[in-house]
Amino acid sequence: MKKKTINIISLGCSKNLVDSEVLMRQLGDNYIVSHNLNKTANIQVVNTCGFIGDAKEESIDTILQLTKAKSDGLTEKVFVTGCLSQRYRESLKKEIPDVDGFFGVNELPDILKTLHVDYKEELVGERKITTPSHFAYLKISEGCDRNCSYCAIPLIRGKHKSKPIELLLDEAKFLASKGVKELILIAQDLTYYGIDLYRKRKISELVNKLSKTEGIEWIRLHYAYPAGFPLEVIDEIKNNPKVCNYLDIPLQHINNRILKSMKRSHDKDTTIKLIERFREKLPDASLRTTLIVGYPGETEEEFEELYDFVAKYKFDRLGVFQYSEEEDTSAFELKDDVSDQEKQDRADKLMMLQQQLSLEKNKEKVGLNLKVIIDRKEENYFVGRTEFDSPEVDNEVLIEKSGEELKVGKFYNTNIIKADFFDLYGKIIQD
Repeated sequence: MKKKTINIISLGCSKNLVDSEVLMRQLGDNYIVSHNLNKTANIQVVNTCGFIGDAKEESIDTILQLTKAKSDGLTEKVFVTGCLSQRYRESLKKEIPDVDGFFGVNELPDILKTLHVDYKEELVGERKITTPSHFAYLKISEGCDRNCSYCAIPLIRGKHKSKPIELLLDEAKFLASKGVKELILIAQDLTYYGIDLYRKRKISELVNKLSKTEGIEWIRLHYAYPAGFPLEVIDEIKNNPKVCNYLDIPLQHINNRILKSMKRSHDKDTTIKLIERFREKLPDASLRTTLIVGYPGETEEEFEELYDFVAKYKFDRLGVFQYSEEEDTSAFELKDDVSDQEKQDRADKLMMLQQQLSLEKNKEKVGLNLKVIIDRKEENYFVGRTEFDSPEVDNEVLIEKSGEELKVGKFYNTNIIKADFFDLYGKIIQD
C-alpha cells in the first residue's frame, strides 16, 4: 500500500523547529514526510507559535489557509500543535472547527496515536534534520522558571526541565553522524541548565563534553539569561577552540525602573559589569542581545537611556522587539500606553544606530583571514558565516563565484576584502 504524505509546517523559534524535527522522525517509517513544502500532502500538521502578537497572527493565518485547502479538496486532514494550540486550544476549537485535532506542546504520543503511529522509545534523540545538514539546533532544556512580566512561555511550556547530559551527548553523536558540524545550543534559559537535575549550573561542563563529540567543530551558545550568569562560561568560550567566540544574551532593557517592572532579576549595574567582564576576557568575541521597546510606561527619557547604552557598549549583533500584550502575564495588567507608532519609531531608531555600529565593526574585519563555513549558493555568490555569526539572524560572508566550486558545509580560510552594513565580502585563501 502506498504511504500517505504528511507535511509539517513549523512556525516560530528554533525550539519549535526541534520539536517538529522529532515529530518528523517518529512519523518517518509510516508516512512520506515533508517540511514546509508540500501544499497537497494528504495530511497537514502546523506547529504553531504563540509568543507575541505577530507570531499568533501568522499561526492563525496558516491554519486558515490549510482549512481552506481542506475544503477545496487539496488535503484531507489538518492538525494543529505547538504553543498557540497549548494556550488557546478550547477557543481555537470553537473558532476553527474544521481542524481535525489540536495538541499541546508535550503531547507527542497523542498526536502520533491520532495518526496511527506508535511512539518509538528507541528513536529518542533522533530527528529528521530540516536545517542545512552542516548545522543543527540542540535544545538542552524545556520550559522556564523565570517570571518575566511580559512573557507567557512559562504558562505555555511549564517549569524549567533540563535534559540529562547523557541524552544530549547521544543526540550530538547522532547529529554528527548525519554530517552536522555546528551545534547551536538553545533553551529558554541556557545558563540555568542543570539546576533541576544536578542542583547546580552545569552549562560549562555540558559544553565541554559536547565539544569532544567527533565531527563537531563549532558549538554556539544562544539565549543566556544575564542574572546569575555563570562566569565559567566565559572561560569555556575563551579556552575551548570548538566553542565559538559568540554569546547571545537577551538584556531587554537597561533602565532600572523598567527592568524591575519586567521582573528581570538584573539591574543596570550588574548588566554593565557582566558586559565589561565579557569584553575584558573576550575582546574579539561577538556579543548579541535583544531589546524590547514600548514597554508599558516607557518614557522618552527611559528610551533615550536605552539608546545611549547601545551607543556606548556597541553590541556586535542586536535585535529589537516591540512590546505586545500577553494575556495572563503580570504586564498585561499595566496600561499599554506607548502608541504603536511610537513603538515603531523607537525600534527604527535603535536599528538605525545598530546599522552604523555594525558597519564600523565590519570594517574592522577587512584584511583579516577568518574561518568561514559555507551555508548555501545564491546567484553569483557562495554565502557563508564566521564563528561570530549565527545562521538566519546575523551577518554573512559573501564570496564571489570565480572558478572554484565551494562546497556547502565545508570550512574555508577566507580573506575579508570588503564590508557593508550587515555583510562581509571575502576571497578564499588557496592552501
